[in-house]
Amino acid sequence: MIVVLFGVLALVIGGCVCVVWAERGGPRWARVVAKVTLVAAEIASTSTKSRSRSRNNSSGDD
Repeated sequence: MIVVLFGVLALVIGGCVCVVWAERGGPRWARVVAKVTLVAAEIASTSTKSRSRSRNNSSGDD
């Protein structure tokens, strides 16, 4: 389990590095990785927001 967590952490850190590098005009592959990282972050953010909204709506006042 620890190995999986370290692997995910390495991917997140690597993605963040590529985002910064791509902003500074890095190679094409870094721009691709940065785009994938930003899309994944947007999907995670949208998923978290919709999950939060559904919890608030399901616990509504009756």
